[in-house]
Amino acid sequence: MSNRATDRGHEPRRFGFVINPIAGMGGRVGLKGTDGVAEQAAALGAEPTAHEKAHQMLSDLHQLLTTAASPVPLHWLTIAGAMGADALARAGFENVSILYQPGETTSADDTRRAVTCFVEAGAELIVFCGGDGTARDVCAVAGDTTPVLGVPAGVKMYSGVFGVTPSRTARILFDHLAGELDLAEVEILDIDEERYRNDEWSVRLFATARTPFEPSLTQTAKALITATGEQQVGDEIAEEVIERIGANAETLVLLGAGGTVEAVARRLGVGKTLLGVDAVIDGERIGVDLNERQLLRLLDEHPQCVLVLSPIGAQGFVLGRGNQQLSPNVMRRIGPANVIVIATPAKLRRTPILRFDTGDKALDAAFATSGYVQVVTGYRRSRLVKVAI
Repeated sequence: MSNRATDRGHEPRRFGFVINPIAGMGGRVGLKGTDGVAEQAAALGAEPTAHEKAHQMLSDLHQLLTTAASPVPLHWLTIAGAMGADALARAGFENVSILYQPGETTSADDTRRAVTCFVEAGAELIVFCGGDGTARDVCAVAGDTTPVLGVPAGVKMYSGVFGVTPSRTARILFDHLAGELDLAEVEILDIDEERYRNDEWSVRLFATARTPFEPSLTQTAKALITATGEQQVGDEIAEEVIERIGANAETLVLLGAGGTVEAVARRLGVGKTLLGVDAVIDGERIGVDLNERQLLRLLDEHPQCVLVLSPIGAQGFVLGRGNQQLSPNVMRRIGPANVIVIATPAKLRRTPILRFDTGDKALDAAFATSGYVQVVTGYRRSRLVKVAI
C-alpha cells in the first residue's frame, strides 16, 4: 500500500491503534455500559462488537488509501492480538509494529501501558476503538499533547473525540493524513455507569484533548439542554404523540430514554425508567428497561408497534448512543415508518442535524430516505430536521 508513496520520498506517518475488546457489550443486553459488568453481559448473551466496528473503519480506510492518487504512507503502532494487531492484519495493513503484549485477560491498564509505548515511539495520533471509558484511559496518557481519535464502539459516547460512525472515522483519518483537517480541543466526558444503571444521569468532565475535527464527521460532546417552560412543552408533545398513536388497544408502545419521552409515559398514566426502553399496551406498562431479546419477544407477540424516541442534545443521535438494545434486528421489525421522534424546540435549536447509527448501513439509509425526519415539537406542531447521511 505504502511503497509508491515511500518511493517518492515520503516518510511513513506513525499512528497508534488500540481496541477495547469488551467495549459495547453491555448495550444490547440493556446494561447501559460494560464497565465492571463484562461477565454479566456475557452471561446474558452479549457478544463483543468492538472488533467489527474496528474492522469497518480500518477496511474503509484501507480502501481510501489504496485508491488514492497519492496515498500517504502509514505505519501503525499497536498491541498484539485482539487489542489491535489482528484487526489491522484482517483489514490488509502490513506496515505494523507490535509494541506491547497484553496479558491473557485484557484490562484498562493494558490500554494505558500500550498508549505509553505509542507516545514514546513517536506516534503523532492515537486511534482507539471503544467508548468514553476507553477515551479516558487513552487521554490519561496522551494528555493534550498527542492528538486522539475514537472509533465509536461503546454503549454511550458523550466525548467529542469520536467520529460519528466507523466509516466516517476512516474519512477523518484519510483527510487528516492528507493535511486537510485542523486539530480542535474537545471535552472528554464520562458517565457514572453504576448511577446510570440506577436511572441517574451523572456526567463528569475528565479532561480535554486534541482531535482531528470536521463538523460533519466528528460528533460533538453531549449537551444537557433545558429551557423555561420545558415541562409544559413536554406535556404538549405528549398530547400530540398520544393522538398519533391512537386508541388501538393492541398497539405496543415502546418508549425510549429521556425526559421528553418520560412526559409521554406520564400522559399514558404509567411509570418510566428515565434511561431505558419500556413497553406499554392499553395503558399498562408490560416491560421495564428491556434488552434486545426481550424486545424481540414482545414484537413476536405484538407486531403492531410504535416507538417513541428523542435525540441526544447537540449530538443528534436518535439511535446508536445509549440505546443499542434497539438493535438492527429490533428496528427492522419496527420499521422507520413506526418511529415517532420528539424534541423540545430548545433542544432542536442546539441539535440541527439528526443521526442514525444502528450498525447497519442499509437500515440507517432507510431512516434518511428523504433526507429529513419529522420531529414532534408540540401539540399539532412539528419540524422537518435534516438527517446526516
